[in-house]
Amino acid sequence: MTAGTFPVLIALGHRWDAGTATVLTVVVVLSKFLHPRPPRCCDKRLWTRIDLSRRKSITPSMLSGIIRRQPASLDLSWTNISKKQLMWLINRLQGLRELVLTGCSWCSVSALSTASFPSLRLLDLRWIEDVKDSHLRELLLPPTDSKPGQTESRGRLQNVSELRLSGLDITDSSLRLVVRHTPQLAKLDLSHCNHVGDQSVNLLTAANSPLRDSLAEINLSGCNRLTDQCLPLFRRCPRLSRIDLRSCRHVTPEGCARFCEDSGPPAPPPAGPPFRCPEEKLLIKDS
Repeated sequence: MTAGTFPVLIALGHRWDAGTATVLTVVVVLSKFLHPRPPRCCDKRLWTRIDLSRRKSITPSMLSGIIRRQPASLDLSWTNISKKQLMWLINRLQGLRELVLTGCSWCSVSALSTASFPSLRLLDLRWIEDVKDSHLRELLLPPTDSKPGQTESRGRLQNVSELRLSGLDITDSSLRLVVRHTPQLAKLDLSHCNHVGDQSVNLLTAANSPLRDSLAEINLSGCNRLTDQCLPLFRRCPRLSRIDLRSCRHVTPEGCARFCEDSGPPAPPPAGPPFRCPEEKLLIKDS
């Protein structure tokens, strides 16, 4: 075994976590045989996903390491990252495709309102503290300096295909902006959003909503304003294959069963097979 084989062995670590125990163990054991100061591997191909979730603090060395590795997916959930740190990161990660900020504060997350994300496909804002309609409006609206005809005029999240908003205190006012400014949305998580009701589903699936044709999965579990009246509205979406209504108090198992049994009006070919209920209030359409 030679010192030249060290980077290959280090590459077996599946993620960099600013000093994760797994990497440290490899360094300690192998350094006895290979090299007293082994180099850290920064090959971008080995660090497509970086997970710093639940770190007690985000240090400058962590931020520098993220930028050197240029990940496609970054998880900062339940950290105390500051607005200044997040702003510094996102302006240097133009190729970022997935960003997870679950449980962070809006004070920090508001940094997203200062940039555009042409490559971003997944944005996770579940259980962000103190988020209101006005805050989400800042994020969804086009940059203030955009001009008519520019691509950015459709909003910062125009290319996002998966949006997670679970547990946020938002209303249909925010959902109107989601419909207008995330036209490519295929997966939407609104679980445990207390203001989401039947009218919200009507808004998302309306004739003038681009989500009517793009939406494939929607999570509405724990939305207690929903009733069985919302179920027929989902038939407007031919690509919809997963509807999660678990823990919705006023949606009944009988209503879900009728939805699965009732084929309704003739559906276009993209609608595919009927829905089934593998679990109570979980509606699945097999591909």
